[in-house]
Amino acid sequence: MAVSQNDYDLIVIGAGIVGMATALWAQKEGLNVLICDPNQPGSGTTYGSACTIATYACIPVNNPSVFKSLPHLLTNRESPLSFNLLYGLRNPRWMLSFLNNCRTANVHHISGALGQFLTSADAGLDPLIAEARAEDLMVSNDCLYIWSSRAGYENAWSSNSLRRAQGVDFDELTPDEIRQLEPNLQKPIHRGLRFNGARHVTNPQELVTRMQKRFEVLGGNYLKQSVVRCEPDHAGVTAHTSDGTQIRGDRLALTAGARSTQVKGTGAERLPLGTERGYHILFRNHKGYVSRPIGWAEAGFYATPMAHGLRIAGMVEIDSIDAALNESCITYLHRKSLELFGSIGDPDETWLGHRPTMPDSLPVIGYSKTSNRVIFAFGHQHIGLTLAGVTGKIVTDLANGITPQCDIANFAPQRFG
Repeated sequence: MAVSQNDYDLIVIGAGIVGMATALWAQKEGLNVLICDPNQPGSGTTYGSACTIATYACIPVNNPSVFKSLPHLLTNRESPLSFNLLYGLRNPRWMLSFLNNCRTANVHHISGALGQFLTSADAGLDPLIAEARAEDLMVSNDCLYIWSSRAGYENAWSSNSLRRAQGVDFDELTPDEIRQLEPNLQKPIHRGLRFNGARHVTNPQELVTRMQKRFEVLGGNYLKQSVVRCEPDHAGVTAHTSDGTQIRGDRLALTAGARSTQVKGTGAERLPLGTERGYHILFRNHKGYVSRPIGWAEAGFYATPMAHGLRIAGMVEIDSIDAALNESCITYLHRKSLELFGSIGDPDETWLGHRPTMPDSLPVIGYSKTSNRVIFAFGHQHIGLTLAGVTGKIVTDLANGITPQCDIANFAPQRFG
């Protein structure tokens, strides 16, 4: 709809799951909200994820083993990591900071921060699911994580110990127990974990769409425009859209994921936001092939039963956000999915998305150093879907001048100096 220069309590930039959760929470709490995005809500990175509500995901991508395994990961065609060396050389700040955060002490700190935050994930997301009447999109059937080799499982011992220390509820499973749960697995399995109580979403874009509809029923507005620049002052903030429109609001929430640093005037431009490019392929005729998400640790992907088929989602590609789709990543996912499940044919859909990742694998949530009229909420890396609800509630509290119930000191933008 066309929006004139009206006053809003909160302008939200970005209509992915984090942005829409923020907009719905804020509108539900009585604020007058405008959300801006040039694309269909939920059609970006939210659309293509592994779709797990990963409350167990307190282990950062950073890990002490990276130092030892990095040469192998970068050179082996069976690696779930793809790295553009030229891009890395052009962005040394992010790369060096990421490696620094692979130290054991830092990993323990990051895991503790994520673990504590994840305990509030369901409380933040469930009210929005109920508000949007999207309970039918949620499946509660646990989640499996499997290792195909003894070495891989033993190397993960310290990470799994960290999970246990953070209160994650899981059972260790034998190969026979895993096959009883998922008989279509063809790959020999050494050991696995079952994350009890884990859920997944069968259609994340539909979830965002229903949240948008409820947001608008409650009086919220959606503007199909990109915000390119903002000007905060003592009394509010002015957002400038790509078509020249100026919109005035009391506060602005920056929830544009991997493109958050492209909005000028917010202060986010100075933060070391990186992009982990991720891929998925979809097999439409194998919708019921598995009954729950299965993460294959060594291969770096999840197999998730979706509304439209079997999705194989994963890979970490370090490259420019605007680089072309890397066919070798699609080939890798296809080859490994055939290895896991046997002959399931060719994929019917391929996809590339962009995970917004800070070098310490923690999100950025809080007031911008430039102005407390601007609130940051991005950098959720692999768990944006999981943390969207609680993040939206925190942003709403900040917009209302209320101290959030969750401690967000670890996520402050100021931690990067």
